[in-house]
Amino acid sequence: MQSIYNNKVIRNFLYLVIGLFLSEIILKLVMNTPILDWSILRIFLGIVIISSIISLILSFTKRKASNIILAIILLSLNILYVTQAGFYNYFGTYMSFGSLTQVQAADGFVGDFINSLKISYYFLLIPSILFIIYLIFIEPRLDKKYSILKDLIIDSNKKIDKKERLKRKENLKRYKRNIKIARISFIGGILLSSILYVSTLYIPFMQNKLQIVANKELFNYPSLPNIAVSQFGILGYEIVDIKSLIFESSSAEREFTKKEEEITDYSRVIDDTAWISLNEEEDNKDYRLLNNYYLSKSITPKNEYTGLLEGKNLIVIMIESGSNVLLNYPEYFPNIAKLYSEGWAWDNAFSPRNTCATGNNEMSTLTSLYSINNSCTANLYKDNTYYNALFNLFNYKGYNTSSYHDYTEYYYYRSIIHPNMGSGKYYNVYDLGIKLGTENKPWPNDVELIEKAVPHFINEDKFMVWMTTVSSHMSYNISSVTGDLYLDLFKDENWSTPIKRYMSKLKIVDNAIGELISELEAAGKLDDTVITLFADHYPYAFGADEFQEIAKYDVSGNGDVDRTPFIIYNPSLTPTKFDEYTSFINILPTLANLFNLDYDPRLYAGHDLLDSNYPNIVIFADGSWRSDIAYYDASTSKINYLGTKKYADEEIMAINTKVKDDIDMSNLAIKKNYMEYLSKIKTPKSVVEEEQTIDNNEEER
Repeated sequence: MQSIYNNKVIRNFLYLVIGLFLSEIILKLVMNTPILDWSILRIFLGIVIISSIISLILSFTKRKASNIILAIILLSLNILYVTQAGFYNYFGTYMSFGSLTQVQAADGFVGDFINSLKISYYFLLIPSILFIIYLIFIEPRLDKKYSILKDLIIDSNKKIDKKERLKRKENLKRYKRNIKIARISFIGGILLSSILYVSTLYIPFMQNKLQIVANKELFNYPSLPNIAVSQFGILGYEIVDIKSLIFESSSAEREFTKKEEEITDYSRVIDDTAWISLNEEEDNKDYRLLNNYYLSKSITPKNEYTGLLEGKNLIVIMIESGSNVLLNYPEYFPNIAKLYSEGWAWDNAFSPRNTCATGNNEMSTLTSLYSINNSCTANLYKDNTYYNALFNLFNYKGYNTSSYHDYTEYYYYRSIIHPNMGSGKYYNVYDLGIKLGTENKPWPNDVELIEKAVPHFINEDKFMVWMTTVSSHMSYNISSVTGDLYLDLFKDENWSTPIKRYMSKLKIVDNAIGELISELEAAGKLDDTVITLFADHYPYAFGADEFQEIAKYDVSGNGDVDRTPFIIYNPSLTPTKFDEYTSFINILPTLANLFNLDYDPRLYAGHDLLDSNYPNIVIFADGSWRSDIAYYDASTSKINYLGTKKYADEEIMAINTKVKDDIDMSNLAIKKNYMEYLSKIKTPKSVVEEEQTIDNNEEER
């Protein structure tokens, strides 16, 4: 014990290993993830490697300095653990370096974030607190009992007999020799531990066949942070995340086989000659991979609903922080209740949270591509163009397209993003002439958004409009103009004040929908206009327990907290409730079919909801999924059955492969700006000819 205690390399190593491993164990406990599986060995080996490296470095510092540094390291990492747990609770995913820009933009909501933290998350501070207590109260006592450092001091000013001096010199040599041996041993230990760690990524018994992404692939690039954290721990994930920023990962090779399709009266016949030729001449392996993937996909056929809404106008409204409470309280939200009861509604619609949920989910709706889970995709790839985005599909049909949002560019660069997707004109809060408030950051009133936006498009013969609301945005725990506007309406409800403020903000959204309906009726355009309503995400400023106060549905598991409305309304539609599981990813292909637009369904990760072969599954940002049979949790690779029907393991693996392919190929398409690449052969000929005519006219001038 004395020799270990006096060897600073070993002592610091033990401090770190115990503190960091305890942190990972506590994280698994508070996040309710399995502890007794093979991932714990991998996590432990990773901590051994990191602790060994730090201990070697600190062995060249004095003991007091190394203790202070160790305390700072443990405390900083424990704060990181708490932050990551809170981020997961907030967004449904762990924070990555690719999402830091959005974290900085959300600096005004630190109070909401802290308020959302569960008490159990603070248990993650225990290791650093215990270590600081140890340094202050316990180590001084151990020094008296075990420390030999005082016996190694040779002070020429003090009289020490010759025999004692020789003894101390010998002890000092032995002490230094032991430190050198420890350093050499630790270097060897790091090499051995590293070999063992890498082997855990490949050894068959340490893999889970139901895990959606293989560990070796996650180590190469942590595309799904939730799974990466479960397999590598927080510390391991952070290191792999940093590695992926420095070293660009290459796309994994894979093959896609095209199934033979039976030609029927409903078949969409698409000429792929130019596309196949392009692929045969392509040298870039990423483009070849994407070409092969999209060419292998089945072409969703037409159906009895094709063209049902052809020629009508379209207004798509994305509600900020919407949730199914909008459907559960018709007495408070009568206008949305009207759309729900008189239109088409999907009762199993979800808006899965992810990093930069509003911007990324808006982008996914407009392109039907899954955003990159560990980045603020909308901003990072703002310069991408999408010839097949929702705006452009309507442009090709001769519609006037425009988009509106009653806030600034502080969070997302919509003035760049929307035009690159084909919006004829994007209007932000300043363009609309809406005055921003200053008291407690109240958001503008969405009724004013409708009042200021409608005149820009209402007189067009054919219009396609996108609106993103903002009134229901957090914060809810502080007084604000919008949050307090309708508090009296809910005075008799037994809800907390923050919940009432949220409901007050939703009341404004409902009033805005009422204003839109009134203006369309006044202009004689309601019968010829389709209103599509959905939400970007549930109000994640509330923890699930607090949100349960108003949710008349269980939000405790199976992804249910992410339930949101999805409505398609037009007076001509027969009121219908659909039970398919869906998300915003399916909105574009569903509308494209209903409006009989010129589109290639293979280029979308989503699926036409009205197709008889719709797979009936909703995919979450971390690779989890839910069907009418089960909920699969990608973070734990566990499946929770919702009834008596079960999947065979092979069926789960097949679904996982499909989910992973759809996410990976969407991500690669975004990274490589693939739709820009494809536009030269896929853009409708009429559009290309029109663009060439414009270019020629400009040259003549």
